[in-house]
Amino acid sequence: MDIQVIDQYFRQYGTIAIFTIVLLEYLNLPGFPAGIVLPMAGIWASEGGISFLSALLISVLAGLCGCLALYAVGRVGGHLFLDKIIRKFPKQKIRIHKTLLYVQEKGNWGVFIGKLIPVVRTFISIPAGVLKMNLAAYSLYSTLGITVWNLSFIGAGYYFGKSVLQLLG
Repeated sequence: MDIQVIDQYFRQYGTIAIFTIVLLEYLNLPGFPAGIVLPMAGIWASEGGISFLSALLISVLAGLCGCLALYAVGRVGGHLFLDKIIRKFPKQKIRIHKTLLYVQEKGNWGVFIGKLIPVVRTFISIPAGVLKMNLAAYSLYSTLGITVWNLSFIGAGYYFGKSVLQLLG
């Protein structure tokens, strides 16, 4: 997915596009990189298509929904899911076990920090569910991590958009 397609979705579908694309990205589906989607939401906000706060809140809500869905997968059938991934990608066994150990050792702070690390941030929800972390605490620390991550990218897009508008106008 390229920038023009994302921009077209934002302009055509508005906040629903932001929510949907960010949700799919947080579900760890290919083709929806946060490094493009979130800055584009910031640029769109800088142009007045949406308020900055709305873009942030929608993206955080979408991210949390995606994380909770993956947490539920982990909680309900996580061991089976992880075993299937390991059978399909045996080289990932060590990484998966390290992630489980990390979440188990670090707990809520591990989830928060994990939400700030590319790739780990979307995958960490499944081990959190497998380990049956407290849902309220998991949700809180996930929300905090998601907010920091999304704020960074949306903020960068917003300030970039404002700078370009100043140069042009």
